[in-house]
Amino acid sequence: LTRRGLVERDDRGRYRLGVGLVALGLGILEREPVVIAARPVLEHFASELGETFFLVAARAGALVVLEKAEGTGFLRAAPRVGSSVPVHATAVGKLYLAFSPGDVKAPEPAPQDLAAYTGRTLTDPRHLADEVEAVRARGLAWNRDEWVPGLSVLAAPVYVGDRMAASVALALATPALAAHADGALEKRVREAAARITARLSGAGPAVGA
Repeated sequence: LTRRGLVERDDRGRYRLGVGLVALGLGILEREPVVIAARPVLEHFASELGETFFLVAARAGALVVLEKAEGTGFLRAAPRVGSSVPVHATAVGKLYLAFSPGDVKAPEPAPQDLAAYTGRTLTDPRHLADEVEAVRARGLAWNRDEWVPGLSVLAAPVYVGDRMAASVALALATPALAAHADGALEKRVREAAARITARLSGAGPAVGA
């Protein structure tokens, strides 16, 4: 059951329902505190920027999309809630490798390099390690065409106490980056992550404030 993601074990060894049950239509994500806290924040920022925001977290060693709020761009359909995303080729994956590596299964070279999804995927483990160090230093991660051609993603961590509980990610078409300053996008994603973190602690402000 654990291997199939139907149940999970927390850090105290206790079992709980796993995200794999989403495929069975049981809707357990609706009851996840992080999803409840994130939903209005994702909707607010998706509406404000017109781009899609995702909430992604580690479940049974994999990175799973827990919630999303769609923007108006071409990325509205994917990835869907309940689907998994790769670790080394995504912004969210780099965040987990930087701040909570024990929560994800480390990407394995096969046989010498990591799997290439596009020509921009970091396939050399040494280059990935350097990128993870840079992510750790700046506190957020970028993915520019590394997983899907034409897709760029910026992600920041969501915390419960000092533990990374999830990541909020902004996804947009790579050509659309020209209309935004990197610093402005980074500020909005950091703010979204901070608001979800605050709501999880019970100290969050009004979503639109």
